[in-house]
Amino acid sequence: MKIRKTVLAITAIATLCATAQISTSPYSKIGYGLLNDNASGIQRQMGGVGYAMQNGRAINVMNPASYSQVDSLTFLWDVGVDLNNAWSHEGDLKGYNFGGGLDYLSAQFRIIKGLGGSFGLVPYSSVGYQYVGEIDGGAEARTGSGGLLQLYIGAGYEPIKNLSLGFNVSYLFGTTTNTSSVASTSTTTYQRIMEVRDWNITAGIQYGIDLSLHDRMVLGVSYTPKKSFHGHTWGTMFDSQDSKIDTLGYTSLKGKYEQPHTIGVGLSYNHANHWLTEIDVTYQKWKDAKYEPLQGFESATTSFDNRWKVAAGLQFTPNRRGTYIGAMAFRVGGFYNHDYLMIGSNNVRDYGATVGVGLPVPGGKTTINLGLEWRHRTSSPLVMIKEDYLNITLSVNFNELWFWKNRIR
Repeated sequence: MKIRKTVLAITAIATLCATAQISTSPYSKIGYGLLNDNASGIQRQMGGVGYAMQNGRAINVMNPASYSQVDSLTFLWDVGVDLNNAWSHEGDLKGYNFGGGLDYLSAQFRIIKGLGGSFGLVPYSSVGYQYVGEIDGGAEARTGSGGLLQLYIGAGYEPIKNLSLGFNVSYLFGTTTNTSSVASTSTTTYQRIMEVRDWNITAGIQYGIDLSLHDRMVLGVSYTPKKSFHGHTWGTMFDSQDSKIDTLGYTSLKGKYEQPHTIGVGLSYNHANHWLTEIDVTYQKWKDAKYEPLQGFESATTSFDNRWKVAAGLQFTPNRRGTYIGAMAFRVGGFYNHDYLMIGSNNVRDYGATVGVGLPVPGGKTTINLGLEWRHRTSSPLVMIKEDYLNITLSVNFNELWFWKNRIR
C-alpha cells in the first residue's frame, strides 16, 4: 500500500510539470514572470508567512530548517490547488480572466531523531496573459505562457535543543514563451522563448525560545544566494506570406541572466497551540541581477527594482482535542509586495488579504485547508493596468502513520 501511494505521488509530480499554476496578468510578460515564495496552502491563508513557522504536522518549504520538527510517526504529503479570477481595467478598457491549476506537491518524513527530510515540486515563477490592441492599419495580439519550476530535496537538523538548520537543493527548469502577432496586409508573428535548466540552493535557520510552559517564540531566517541562470533564450519570426521560420538572437543565459541574493526573516509566537501569529519580511536585490534584453524582442531599457515584501498572519485553533469545531484552525493574514517588475520608471506592486480554515478529516490527522485570497496589483507612480484577484486556495495535508508498529500480544 505504501509503495502504491508513492507511485501515485510520483505520477502527480509528473502531472504538475504540465499543469503548474497559471498566472493571468499582463505584468507577467516582464522578466521571468510573477515570482512565487514557496508558500503552502496553510501559509497562503496566513498572508504567505512561514520563515519562522514550526509544525510537525505541516510542511514548510519556505524554511528547510523546519523539517527537523517533523512528527516521528508520520509521513506527510501536501498537495495544493489554486483557482483565480482576475478583473483588470486600463482607462475605459476592461478585462476578465480565469486561471489556475495544481500549485505544488511536497512530502516530509523523519530520518532519525532531530533530522527530517522533504522533497517535492514547487513553482518559481509563472507567465500567463492574452490581450489584443489596435495599431495603425491593423491589430496586434500578445500572449504569454509557461513558467519555471523547482524539483527539490532537502533536510533539516536540530543539533542542539531549540536550534535547527536546514537546506534545499533543487533542479530549476521550465520554459517561458512571449508571443506578439501583428496583422495588417499579412500577419507577422514574433516569439521570444526562454528555456532554463539549472540548479538552486536555499539554506535556513530557526531558533526557538520557550517564554513559559505554554508560550514559544521562534526566529527564522532563509537565504538563497545570487547566481547566474543556465539555459538558453532565443527569438523567432514568422510571416504568413513566407513559410520559413527565422531564428534570431540565440544566446546562452550563463553570465547574462541572474537571480539575486534573497533573504527572508520571520518571527512567530505560539500560545498553548491555540494561537499562532507570525510576521515576515522578504528582500531580493534584483537591481544588481543581470538581465540582457533580447534585441528586437524586448526594450533595451528593461530593468528591475529591488523586491521587498511584508506579510503577517494569525491562526486560531480552539481545542485540538475537543469537538470537531474546536479542532478546526481559523486563519487570517495580509501582505504588501513591492515587486521587482518595472515598466519604464514605474514599479509594479500588489497587496492583499487572506482568510482560511483547516478542516480535520474524521478518523485521522489529515487536514483539508480551504482559503480565499483577495489581491490588488497596479503600477506606481504612473497607474497603468489595475488588477483585482479573487483566489480560491485548496490544499490537502495527508498525515499517514507510516512508522507506527502495532505490538502483538
